[in-house]
Amino acid sequence: MMITLREVQPSDLDQFFQFQQDADAAHMAGFASTNPSDRGVFDHHWGELLNSADAIVRTIDFEGQPIGSIAAFEDEGAREIMFWTDKQFWGRGVTTEAVSKFLQDFPQRPVRARVVVDNVGTLKILESLGFTEVGEESSFSNVRAQVVQEKILQLS
Repeated sequence: MMITLREVQPSDLDQFFQFQQDADAAHMAGFASTNPSDRGVFDHHWGELLNSADAIVRTIDFEGQPIGSIAAFEDEGAREIMFWTDKQFWGRGVTTEAVSKFLQDFPQRPVRARVVVDNVGTLKILESLGFTEVGEESSFSNVRAQVVQEKILQLS
């Protein structure tokens, strides 16, 4: 398996936009745009992320193709990580390898992650990399149009 992390290219954004059109993936993420087909909202979000002085953003590349993204940013005094992988790569170890590489490249700790409690795949990935639960909170998910429980995990 050839997974690399690289700087985000403008052409990657078209692929990322397509990934967010997948209703199942958006449901599992829990937090995405209310209207995933609104390219203006998408471009605004990505523009802010890519231009943020405190964000580290990478494209997950599999055999020369962008298959997802991973980012870390400051939130409430701690670095938080988030990632999204194209659904066709779920369950293949690709995301675990990508997150592991990202964490090696950016060793600042602690790192936190928030995961909707029923997103078992993401919880398994994070736990396999040493994240442990440090809290839980209720948040409104615009994708699900309801309040969801999120686990807060941390890697120290």
